[in-house]
Amino acid sequence: MKISKSWKAVVAAVVAGGGTLSTALADDTITAAEGWAAGLAVLAALGFTWAVPNKPAAPPRDL
Repeated sequence: MKISKSWKAVVAAVVAGGGTLSTALADDTITAAEGWAAGLAVLAALGFTWAVPNKPAAPPRDL
């Protein structure tokens, strides 16, 4: 299964943003600080995940 670098980063950003927003919604309101935290979590997940290279494919083994 091959996952491109861009999709890996998008999934990480959605998970980071969703996790941050679900925690922020515990009191049924999102403050400005919580909104900033969610935005920064999304940007950090995009940046860090994009920067880490995918593991190279293993060479085929002879049977």
